[in-house]
Amino acid sequence: MNFPKQKIYKVLKIVGILLVLLCIGLYYFRDSLLKQAIAKVEHKMAVQYNSNFSVKSASFDGLSTIKLTDIVLAPINADTLCKIKNVETSISLSSLLIGDVQVGTLKIDNGYIQLVKKGKKRNFDAFLKREKDETESNEKRKYASLAYNIISKLLNLVPTDMDLKNFQFKIDDNGKHTSIAVNKLVLNNKQLETNLHVQAKDFDQRWNIKGFADPRNKKADIRFFNLDTGAIRVPYLDERYNLKASFDSIRLNVQNIDKSGSELHIDGYTSIANLKINHPKIASKDVVIKNARFDYRFLLGDSFISIDSTSTMQLNKIKVRPYVSYYTEKDTIYTLKVDIPKMKAQDFIVSLPDGLFTHFQGMQATGNFDYKLDFKFNKNKPNTLVFDSKLNKEDLRITKYGEADLNKLNGEFVYRAIIQNVLQRPILVGSANPNYTPLDQISPYLRKCVLTTEDPSFFSHRGFINEAFKQSILKNIRTKKFSRGASTISMQLIKNVFLTREKTLSRKLEEILLVYILENNRIVSKERMLEVYFNIIEWGPNVYGIGEASHFYFQKSPSALNVDECLYLATIIPKPRKFMYQFNDEGNLKDYALKNQTFLKNLMFRRGLLIPEDTLGQLPVYISGNARSFIKIKVPDSTAIKLDSLSTSTDEFDL
Repeated sequence: MNFPKQKIYKVLKIVGILLVLLCIGLYYFRDSLLKQAIAKVEHKMAVQYNSNFSVKSASFDGLSTIKLTDIVLAPINADTLCKIKNVETSISLSSLLIGDVQVGTLKIDNGYIQLVKKGKKRNFDAFLKREKDETESNEKRKYASLAYNIISKLLNLVPTDMDLKNFQFKIDDNGKHTSIAVNKLVLNNKQLETNLHVQAKDFDQRWNIKGFADPRNKKADIRFFNLDTGAIRVPYLDERYNLKASFDSIRLNVQNIDKSGSELHIDGYTSIANLKINHPKIASKDVVIKNARFDYRFLLGDSFISIDSTSTMQLNKIKVRPYVSYYTEKDTIYTLKVDIPKMKAQDFIVSLPDGLFTHFQGMQATGNFDYKLDFKFNKNKPNTLVFDSKLNKEDLRITKYGEADLNKLNGEFVYRAIIQNVLQRPILVGSANPNYTPLDQISPYLRKCVLTTEDPSFFSHRGFINEAFKQSILKNIRTKKFSRGASTISMQLIKNVFLTREKTLSRKLEEILLVYILENNRIVSKERMLEVYFNIIEWGPNVYGIGEASHFYFQKSPSALNVDECLYLATIIPKPRKFMYQFNDEGNLKDYALKNQTFLKNLMFRRGLLIPEDTLGQLPVYISGNARSFIKIKVPDSTAIKLDSLSTSTDEFDL
């Protein structure tokens, strides 16, 4: 069907006239429409967020520019959340007609946003309440669409041209104050530059943020610098979380945000120079990462969020390919894969962060290696947990040790335990110490008991037990804390001889690497490791090694210990300083302690480590050594004894 040209022109003319009339209507009624919009916001803030929102004056300047003065957002019975003196902004009407709000320009002069916490009450709590979405409760959330919609709306609200002056962002967390004053922030022709004045309890700095920002095309390349001398310090974290952090510069780059079909791709990279972190849970000193870079590709689909395996992390000379995913299609599944491609061992050692691996400083190695980790946890089927760790070596050899010289385990050395940061008395590990006991002079029952409780597969594993790691991870996930470890005798030996008992990430990472080197380079025989272990572990308050322990408890040599005495000694290893609480006021073991030993004995029977004849004729454990003075034994009342004897005498007289 063909329309005459005259009719087409007539239709276009009518549409044009309607658009002109619409624009004229918007122009003449724009102030009224603006006031109605502000009234709706005021009502919503009052009803949904229990807050007062007010604007002293609001008017249009031209067709699309809006001017506002004295804007205030204050939750009822709480500190003001936001206050701005002057705002001037423009909105794209063409985008507005299709329901898409895009901010063109934005000018702000004099204002602040403050987050205040007093006790447990916060002035922004009402805005954290999530509105219920009926469709969400019935349908699974589609991560890609949700994320893309949120990102698009947020970026549309970022103006293409911006000018902020005298604007502050303030935090008051129960007296912990931090403020970031924006002296100048300019975004012009996609170029961003800003000067910030950052103040906290113990520092005062001026920062500079500059670079490229194109919110409409979803691209950015921004850098952070310190205008003053020294590194940029991160405010608030120190006071709030006891975490000190600083860096020389940060670069944030977003190259692409694109939704293709049901998948959202976010590509870019971020890099940081001389990152310094200090926290008591991380390490006992500053941890310094000289150069780090993360080239990322985030993928989001209808039922998953992931860091794609094409992403790379660079830590000095160490290159890592990570894959992380959260999947919710049928079950909730968490996946982590780590791939360190083939690299020189020496490059790995010199790339370790300063302060995190202090015992490796000065270490030298030859050869190459590559590493792979595969971890998968199904929340609905926890027992199917996958944990697979593989390290492939190629002529890997340690040529020089650092601070932790593992060779010292083969000779005599002085051991000093550290308990609660206090250095204990020195213990000579060698024949010159009269309490030192060679492995063949320790009761075979004790060796079997301790290996059963502490590390049954000690002579067959290479420092780690994968199944123990799995069970440890499962328990930690269930309890939502680090409530169980997977420590082998090798790990305990490294921790005692070379490290401290501090519960830090640094200590645990060093322990894992040192154990691997010890066990996989055959530096020390298993027999020697077990002998050293028996001669240094704590077996009571200020009691170290089996030589001291056997006399402290039983006034015997280690070779003369019987089965029940060995069972007792093995069960107190986890808490040796609290051994006395296993005894009642008569000096006998309590029921729970006897049950623990019976359980261990039966386990050893089942494994063929004991036979019934080993336990024939055994008497209950009796503490005869100095340990008895630590046990609170009830002394009979002497008055009662005299009365008993008097009663007996009288009875005899009557007879």
